Amino acid sequence: MRDGGIIVDGTLGAGGHSEEICYRSLKQEIKDITLIGIDADKEALARSKERLSIHDHVTQYFAESNTVRVGAILDELNIEKIDGFMMDLGVSSFQIGKSGRGFSFRFEEPLAMTFNQTPGESELTAYDVVNHFSEENLADVIYGFGGERRARRIAAAIVEARQVQYIKTTNQLVKVIESVAPRGRSKIHPATQTFQALRIAVNKEIENLPTILENVWERLNPGGRISMISFHSLEDKIVKNFFRDKAKAGEGILITKKPMIASDEEVSRNARSRSAKLRVVEKI
Repeated sequence: MRDGGIIVDGTLGAGGHSEEICYRSLKQEIKDITLIGIDADKEALARSKERLSIHDHVTQYFAESNTVRVGAILDELNIEKIDGFMMDLGVSSFQIGKSGRGFSFRFEEPLAMTFNQTPGESELTAYDVVNHFSEENLADVIYGFGGERRARRIAAAIVEARQVQYIKTTNQLVKVIESVAPRGRSKIHPATQTFQALRIAVNKEIENLPTILENVWERLNPGGRISMISFHSLEDKIVKNFFRDKAKAGEGILITKKPMIASDEEVSRNARSRSAKLRVVEKI
């Protein structure tokens, strides 16, 4: 960070990363920092606004939007260049709790899985994927985004079940999955990977990532950095290749030649951090 720096948090979530920026800028006596928080979830934005409101030494802007619109958001704020960008590609604890949108198989909720709480009529939902995708496409989604080895078996069971009655809730979907993929001795619930795959597909998380990276790189000042935390191998591969290509082209420096991972102590405090990988690149 530097005096007058502009930082974008592309996945504001609960505001933890942004709050750390606020604390560090104060501790290091960095002046005139501007922080822009982006999140499609309006409840997340509201919580983070309240959490960050005590940090009045930092100029703050918030945008209820998908991060793929980062360029348009900066234009709306009349900001041409930024000095830092970060994204945590994991799902927040609020979303996998009782969100009312069906992110978790632990609660009985409608099948939506959209980060946007009020999706438009043309916006894809988990209900659409489960009830209208072909068996082949459904299997490809479950395997490709979830790594579920029983993807074809699960897809076939879903198609068979929806011919009798559309699958509208999380519990209905879980029962279908469990009918062909019993839990057994595994610690992982049999619906885990299918729910992950549906969420990624619905929100175009993999599809949008290259565009986000390109748009941010274009707006990054020399010396500015992009920090990405990924939890999925496909996401990490996209980030790794993008950073590597920029370094090979002489446009960037890899701050993390290998991804940073959580320590044993951090994993003991936060089990979800076990699969997190942090990569950082600096623009030349």
